[in-house]
Amino acid sequence: MSGDEPTGFLYPFIEAEERDAGALLTDLAASARGKIAESRRLQAATLAARADQLAVLAGDLVARFAAGGRLFTFGNGGSATDAEMTADLFRHPHAGRPLPASSLVDDRAVLTALANDVGVELVFSRQLIAHGRRGDIAMGFSTSGGSANVLRAFAEAKVRGLLTVGLAGYGGGAMAASDDVDHCLVVGSDSVHRIQEAQAALVHALWEQVQARLASGPDEGTG
Repeated sequence: MSGDEPTGFLYPFIEAEERDAGALLTDLAASARGKIAESRRLQAATLAARADQLAVLAGDLVARFAAGGRLFTFGNGGSATDAEMTADLFRHPHAGRPLPASSLVDDRAVLTALANDVGVELVFSRQLIAHGRRGDIAMGFSTSGGSANVLRAFAEAKVRGLLTVGLAGYGGGAMAASDDVDHCLVVGSDSVHRIQEAQAALVHALWEQVQARLASGPDEGTG
């Protein structure tokens, strides 16, 4: 693997003329272990730092779901897969109560039609105009916190009375500073890979809290 390969930044120690397979495998294994350890540290630190936010957010989600609200998730690239995962987790949980959730990146026909007809910046906000209603939840993912179409969706959702939830990395970017975002969970990292792994941990922790509150009954869940 040469240094100018697109994936060279992942394993910078691999040279184009590498011949020692044993040493290479040792380096690869050490690199993988280091990344796993780094990811686990960041996830634990993020969950601890956002514990109070998660508790408040879980209560708000339970109140919305109890009143008939629905969850809409969205994001770009890797964040689109996180949005899909989140909607699927809430809609088809391995345990607990299924909850109404949809990913705005699921329908390729709608997504590409909007991108072609009105622009990529509006692909999520236009869907919220069509499907969202007061009392629903809009959850957007962006590792940078600055994705224009995610921010446009939050602005539209806020006007329409949806609860807005953002997940961002780095310092939170424009998402953390936006008045259109009711809850912003920031992962303090500048690694896209580690950010998305920590965001997944936040989502699972949030889902667990929502399910626990629902199982406890209406008084605990909507307080």
